[in-house]
Amino acid sequence: MKTNADTVVRKEFDVEEIRAQFPILKEQVHGRPLIYFDNAATGQKPQRVIEAVGRYYATINSNVHRGVHTLSNLATEAQEAAREAVRRHINAKHAHEVIFTAGTTASLNLAAHSLGQLLLKPGDEVLISAMEHHANIVPWQLACERHGATLKVMPVTDSGELAFPSSDHLIARSSDRTRILAITHVSNTLGTINPVKELIAQAKKRGITTVVDGAQAIAHLDVDVQDLGCDLYAFSGHKMYGPTGIGVLYGREKLLEQMPPWQSGGEMIDQVTFEKTTYAKLPFKFEAGTPHIAGIIGLGEAVRWMEDQDKAAMAAHEQVLLHHATKELLTIDGLRIIGTAKEKVGVISFIVEGVHHYDLGTLLDQQGIAVRTGHHCTQPLMDRFGVSGTTRASFAPFNTVEEVDVFVAAVKKAIKMLR
Repeated sequence: MKTNADTVVRKEFDVEEIRAQFPILKEQVHGRPLIYFDNAATGQKPQRVIEAVGRYYATINSNVHRGVHTLSNLATEAQEAAREAVRRHINAKHAHEVIFTAGTTASLNLAAHSLGQLLLKPGDEVLISAMEHHANIVPWQLACERHGATLKVMPVTDSGELAFPSSDHLIARSSDRTRILAITHVSNTLGTINPVKELIAQAKKRGITTVVDGAQAIAHLDVDVQDLGCDLYAFSGHKMYGPTGIGVLYGREKLLEQMPPWQSGGEMIDQVTFEKTTYAKLPFKFEAGTPHIAGIIGLGEAVRWMEDQDKAAMAAHEQVLLHHATKELLTIDGLRIIGTAKEKVGVISFIVEGVHHYDLGTLLDQQGIAVRTGHHCTQPLMDRFGVSGTTRASFAPFNTVEEVDVFVAAVKKAIKMLR
């Protein structure tokens, strides 16, 4: 006989209950209720995250570590509790494998700079894909320039997927000189979910170090770094309901110990003399200077908020929004969606024949709807599809089917005005 302990009962997903936790959704834009479809650029913050940041500044504002007074100890405890929350959330083996940075861009720059010093020699190769964000292109270009290596690119199909027939050929463009694979988990422009676990497994067989840009995945997917088997994984707090200016670079302990520091200064040192400096143990070896303490605490609270939700139900709701919006948008004459992969998160990029994406975005804003326009920091991908930019709508669990309908009607209205 089943007992209460044997059965987990989850109530039906309640989007209005979720919405009530986000104060910004009560705002109006140009006299219209805000419809926020720009979640891929930055996510909104639940009230408890906002309060956690304010509470730090109001009650325990102090610098962390090495302090002997009460406020410093409390701030340190709060920061390290956030580190443990992140460790648990991504299933890292150790808390000291969680490095706090300024965001995904900083994490990837750290990875490229440090791994470049450790691994790259003239003639070596770094492998990326054609759908990467600039933050996962330019740092590797610079690393290749510094060390005489070459950047190689995996192609993308017309549907916005990696152009390989099977997992056995996913990194067929690699060679014996490929040292690093840097790949996005989810495309910020296309919404494509890449088969990173398969890529990583193939890379491991060839002794290739793997770096994953998880900026767009972290708010939508269950990320288990041990299950993925990656060497490094980067993401930002502001994409996952946390503050801006804070991010994470997860790294395997053994690799992080081998990697040289990226930035230097206070906190990351063990001993300094004018003759020689030794470095602190992980994670502090990579955390020079005073950290973004309030941001770290806010990130920890964002993680706890996510874990308090029914993540499977939230993901299912986003898929409902994605499929409904896709179906309705495709009824519009001359509208083309860029990125039609089978596996996608709630991101739709599209163009409309005869309409500039900037003009469309501006008119949508006049109707209270926030979308993103432009190349989305993926100019090579725009070149691949032969467009200068797109209009992008990206969804979160607090969005509704009714908002999608308002959005589609607004797109139709704007097109009539612009054609």
